[in-house]
Amino acid sequence: MPSTAPARVASLPDLGDTRIAFRQYTDRGLLRAYWLFRIIGIPWLNSLGRVLTQAAIALHLPIKWAVKATIFKHFCGGETIDECLTTVRKLGDGGIGTILDYSVEGQEDDDSLDHTRDEILRTIAEARSRKDIPFSVFKVTGISPSELLERVSKGEALAGDDAHEWLLVQGRVESICQAAHDSGTPVLIDAEDSWYQPAIDALVERMMERFNTERAIVFNTIQLYRHDRLAFLKAAHGRATAKGYHLGVKLVRGAYMEKEREAAKEQGRPSPIHADKAAVDHDYDEALRFCVEHIANMAVMAGTHNEQSSMLLARLIDEAGLARNDRRLWFAQLLGMSDNISYNVADAGYNVAKYVPYGPVRAVLPYLIRRAQENSSVAGQMGRELRMILAERKRRKA
Repeated sequence: MPSTAPARVASLPDLGDTRIAFRQYTDRGLLRAYWLFRIIGIPWLNSLGRVLTQAAIALHLPIKWAVKATIFKHFCGGETIDECLTTVRKLGDGGIGTILDYSVEGQEDDDSLDHTRDEILRTIAEARSRKDIPFSVFKVTGISPSELLERVSKGEALAGDDAHEWLLVQGRVESICQAAHDSGTPVLIDAEDSWYQPAIDALVERMMERFNTERAIVFNTIQLYRHDRLAFLKAAHGRATAKGYHLGVKLVRGAYMEKEREAAKEQGRPSPIHADKAAVDHDYDEALRFCVEHIANMAVMAGTHNEQSSMLLARLIDEAGLARNDRRLWFAQLLGMSDNISYNVADAGYNVAKYVPYGPVRAVLPYLIRRAQENSSVAGQMGRELRMILAERKRRKA
């Protein structure tokens, strides 16, 4: 006689399980992480290190060895794709995918922009034959002059060389999205400063309409610290539904808050940023709910280091009766950050990927400096990282 007992529901992840969170670290690696987060968490020391590093770059001092052995080693996969493969395999052993993120910034000439496009195409080619690299990613400012993006975002008419340059930019974006479509590797297009975003949104939407007819291949990124982005998400879904394509979105809180507020103040316009964190958290969680409710023609990646939002998405997936490994639903964090979320969520059977930045040490330094500055400004982030590391060190000594 068949049992009438209800099916057992798998328990939600325990984000406090440090054994799972840090099992990929040796004792030495855990100690290195501890001291790194200690330094990043001290504002004056963080600022001093940033100034000294920038000065060393300007003076062409031989600092590569020091950077590569410390902050670069913790937050980056290597200088090349091949160097990243050890990290890719290590993450894969923990059930976590890799997003290879070529993190070279500030290039403006066509040769450099074409080189960045070609490097992104190489990440897609690498992903084609590997299940442990489920996504590719790029920033439009990596393949376009930033000033041109700003002008297009303002609706300025382009002529001559500018019009030609914009055609080149659109061609670079299209070639990446075409390669992603042909290989079946979804591509995440990062969000940027608000004065670049209208041009990026329009480009991404055209690519989604072309390449997302069967499933989400091209993903836009929505920064929910902007007070207009929840409405933007809902409107974008409405357009996708009306035109018959799948909407791909990566949801983040945002990375340029202070810069945005200062620019708005200088220009005498309202800030695009929410007034407080509670409003940001509200919109982020509402965006998660909206995406799960409309998952029939969507795919979503929750790019967050926030434990509450991560647990909310896990619950929403379970409550909706969706498979935890449904390929339309992903969690993502940065390499070397929030391992308690990444590894415990992956261990519970959900889809998780880590952003793995890479590139020549000197070229990636601006990214690393910004990352250290952002991390030190996020309330509680450094304290949580240190608390988790200390708990695991204590557990290992017991």
